[in-house]
Amino acid sequence: MQFRFLHNNINVTHLENSMAFYEKTLGLQEVRRIEAEDGSYIIVYLGDGVSRHQLELTWLRDHPQPYDLGENEFHLAFEVEDFARAYVFHKHLDCIVFENPAMGIYFIADPDGYWIEILPVNHGQEDQEN
Repeated sequence: MQFRFLHNNINVTHLENSMAFYEKTLGLQEVRRIEAEDGSYIIVYLGDGVSRHQLELTWLRDHPQPYDLGENEFHLAFEVEDFARAYVFHKHLDCIVFENPAMGIYFIADPDGYWIEILPVNHGQEDQEN
């Protein structure tokens, strides 16, 4: 039996703001959408156009307050070919919330405060090969 990653879900307070953020900062595009007939929720799946893995954004009409993210230890991670260029791009957008130059990574935050880790391609693979 083989299991494969399909998607991760995060709940958002302002769907359009979140969709714009993920498109602008990471190039994610809407793949499909589910809307409740009574308007109580909208679910939008975003994809990178390369992998099958998707990000599911869930908006709930009856949850207008910010979500409690706890200690914000949960995060998504994206790798990028041109790490230096991505860093300058995200710095310009003023969305970098944490940098760890010693590890060669940084984090950006979306409109709801979810953190997204940005890594260069093949980051840490040399450690796994030994």
